[in-house]
Amino acid sequence: MTSTASPLLPHLRIATCTDAAGIAALLGTLGYPCDRDDAAARIALVASDPRHCVIVADHHGDCAGLIAMLSRYSFAHGVDICHIAALVVAQTYQRRGIGQQLLREAQAWARTQGAARIEVASAAHRESAHAFYRRCGFPDSGLRFVRRLRGA
Repeated sequence: MTSTASPLLPHLRIATCTDAAGIAALLGTLGYPCDRDDAAARIALVASDPRHCVIVADHHGDCAGLIAMLSRYSFAHGVDICHIAALVVAQTYQRRGIGQQLLREAQAWARTQGAARIEVASAAHRESAHAFYRRCGFPDSGLRFVRRLRGA
């Protein structure tokens, strides 16, 4: 796990259940509302699975941002890939390089997992996120189609 000595950038670390309130707030900002207990249950669920990794950007005890990743085999590509399931930086911490810091950490983690590629999906209305990903070297690669099942 990369650490930083800079007072301007937060310390990156693996999320724990003590981060649940901050993670719930960040997920709500991203458009996936949940409460502290739900966030704690999600953290506990993925913590026991080595294919998952959730990293928080800790700024003096505040969850300034998070990135959640999943490493999986892609049948279509014939290689392992890393999928970024969530990337969010709290509004008060945006435009400080934290998103880029989290992406660099994700790429490092993906390499340790043996992933040949890293991908992220972003909702069509998130134009500023699309510009961010392009600036970080993630070109557009297609469309994603989703059909909800069982009221999810």
